[in-house]
Amino acid sequence: MKYLIIGGVAGGATTAARLRRLDENATIVVFEKGPYISYANCGLPYHIGGTIPERNSLFLQTPTTFGNRFDADVRVNTEVLAIDRTNKKVRVVNRANGKEYEEKYDKLLLAPGTTAVRPPIPGIDADNIFVLRDVADMDAIKAMVEKAGTNARAVVVGAGFIGLEMTENLHKCGCAVTVVEKAPQILPPVDWEIAAEVQHHIIDKGVKLFVNEGVTEFVHHDGGTTVRLQGGNEIEADFVLVSVGVKPLTTLAQNAGLEVGELGGIAVNEYMQTSDADIYAVGDAVETIHPMTGKKQLCYLAGPANKQARTCANNMVFGNTQKYCGAIGTAIAKVFDLSVGRTGLSERQLQTLGIPYKVSITHTGDHAGYYPGSNPVSIKIQFAPDNGRLLGAEVCGHDGVDKRLDIFATTIAHNGTIYDLTDFDHAYAPPFSLPKDPVTVAGLVAENILTEKVKMIQWYELDEMLKHKAEKDFLLVDVRSLLENRAGTIEGAENYPLDELREYAEDIPEDSTIVIFCAIGLRGYIACRILTQMGFENVYNLAGGYKTYSAVKK
Repeated sequence: MKYLIIGGVAGGATTAARLRRLDENATIVVFEKGPYISYANCGLPYHIGGTIPERNSLFLQTPTTFGNRFDADVRVNTEVLAIDRTNKKVRVVNRANGKEYEEKYDKLLLAPGTTAVRPPIPGIDADNIFVLRDVADMDAIKAMVEKAGTNARAVVVGAGFIGLEMTENLHKCGCAVTVVEKAPQILPPVDWEIAAEVQHHIIDKGVKLFVNEGVTEFVHHDGGTTVRLQGGNEIEADFVLVSVGVKPLTTLAQNAGLEVGELGGIAVNEYMQTSDADIYAVGDAVETIHPMTGKKQLCYLAGPANKQARTCANNMVFGNTQKYCGAIGTAIAKVFDLSVGRTGLSERQLQTLGIPYKVSITHTGDHAGYYPGSNPVSIKIQFAPDNGRLLGAEVCGHDGVDKRLDIFATTIAHNGTIYDLTDFDHAYAPPFSLPKDPVTVAGLVAENILTEKVKMIQWYELDEMLKHKAEKDFLLVDVRSLLENRAGTIEGAENYPLDELREYAEDIPEDSTIVIFCAIGLRGYIACRILTQMGFENVYNLAGGYKTYSAVKK
């Protein structure tokens, strides 16, 4: 059996390695149009910032070591120009000498990956405007940083995960960084309650930020580049990084007559097989099914690409015996001192899809408060209002964000519920967690909502109520201490400290609508339980408390 693989890095190289482990007698040829067969794409920002000082650390395998270990014919700097499906062969060019030739196959794998999006903005093709997609991009950016020197002015266009990772690493190099994001917030895939914490954090680090602003033009001059924004602002820069997304490389597949999906990716079935039975495809260029929505998705993540590659290799060798289950979009990023991640469906996605849901927002220490170094972990989860099935989760904090996110991802992937979170058996010792882990607390709060122990109100719902307070009367109560209240509160709130609430309640009409808040929601919940059991029926607790409200309104 002769396998041809087009593309290396995660999808192609992993498939090749798995094919060899399954079939020692097969002929395996890997074509990679670049010079590197397998490198740590996700590590590129950290070499620019110096966290990974040795460039060679990024190369997981060289063509020689990979070829020797897996007995594969690895041909770098070699581009496949066309696929002849009828005669089962490809036309190839050696980019070093321009020589073209043909190679036959029994089965073919496409792992072409993506290309960075360069919007059609005037001036974007200048030498000091970069994207970050591969090693060559990394080398060019690092050379520019070194040339520009300390205090260089850098503009990052796009505040997604990669854009913010690059923001941190350019800042670490001594650059004065300005971030421009067309969406109303940074981290568009993350809901605002969680993204707000990161947004304030990068501003506190000295990063200038423009949101709700698109770039209209790059004007180049002897002193650098002027970045002009839609709102009329202008930013002076020595260089610019454009990080506004990627798109699948599908030209080869389209020219061969393979089916391309509605989102622009290569169409594959659950076995990673294309519309041609002898051609498979994996990685960033393919469309797969989201297991929660049943809809097509493009998933630009290394983890799913590696899983697809293993499944694909199994099917190429043994026939279509293993299905790829899909990815729920679990992603995480380090942004200065914070980590932020998401999994499943965000509130915004659920609204778009018309899926009913409820929300819990909690702020809990990442480990025991009496053990040094404890910091809050902010968690937002979405869950079904009927059976409590977990639908999505977002986490932000200093430590332990990844492990909490992984727990949520596992629960979602196995159709778990918020009750699985309340029963979660976690590893506890003071340096690592609390007797009630933040995951458990999120589940317990959700359980209280589902069992109607408390009625919740979201910050945006309270905002609407405040805008129309004259028309619809209600009582807004801050149950924090007097000192906390004086340090900052929500306009119009009465301060009834929790420990004195029973006395204040005697003067509140029983038919009143009461909205309660505290610092993070716990004392608010206790206050709601007190008032509810005293006979008040319309009592609501503000989700996430004053911490969430002040973050989103700041």
